[in-house]
Amino acid sequence: MNKTTKILLPWMLSSIVTLGMASTVQADDVDDKTCPPEAYAMALRYQQQSAEIEALQRQSYALATAKLQQKIAANPDVDDLAIMTDLDETVIDNSALLVRDMQACHDFTGWDTWKVWEREGHPRLIPGARAFLNYADANGVTIFYVSDRYQENKASTLDTLAALRLPQVDETHVRLLGPSKGERRAAIERDYDLILQLGDSLADFSSDFHHADLKDQHRRVAEDSAHFGEDWIMFPNASYGSWSDADLEAWAAPLKTQ
Repeated sequence: MNKTTKILLPWMLSSIVTLGMASTVQADDVDDKTCPPEAYAMALRYQQQSAEIEALQRQSYALATAKLQQKIAANPDVDDLAIMTDLDETVIDNSALLVRDMQACHDFTGWDTWKVWEREGHPRLIPGARAFLNYADANGVTIFYVSDRYQENKASTLDTLAALRLPQVDETHVRLLGPSKGERRAAIERDYDLILQLGDSLADFSSDFHHADLKDQHRRVAEDSAHFGEDWIMFPNASYGSWSDADLEAWAAPLKTQ
């Protein structure tokens, strides 16, 4: 070992240790920046930004309008007719909240930011919603907005819907979380002929889907297939749902590229 080596060796060892520590810090930084909610990004881009989602939403409302026209024509005593619609991701678009939470690396499926959004947020209308609801209102059909938004924020929800210029927005026609949707539906059916339901979740249409596992939901969808597109109008929602934690099925073949 020559003199130069003796002089440089301590510096070299120190540099190696320092570089090792830096690598560890960088790795820790990467780990700290891992954000599981970022997995929602593709679904949220589709739900909020795609033209395809707008096409599907407009298509759903076009179908709802056509079916409502048919049902009004078949039921001249229109005073007894009612429709029931969900709010979130059916009439109003809450994706801005979901994106904000994801970007803050906060898992919105814990629903702990939802109450603040109900009070302070400004959702957009789903395309086609106002025209359809105005058509129902103009033809004397009673509208019930049945949502699992929080009852304690009902005044804020009423204000939000009124600001969006939706018809029949009042204490009686907006029915929020408390009794189950099944009970709220039954209460409507005691006084009205419920001719059409709109929603983005199967539980919006029937209590049979509430708490049913995915296998049972698929079975019940097949059994109830005559309702879909007839008196049940389903809206697309890729952001959240009872399917969120479902296992995916993969092609078993090994990966090959060309």
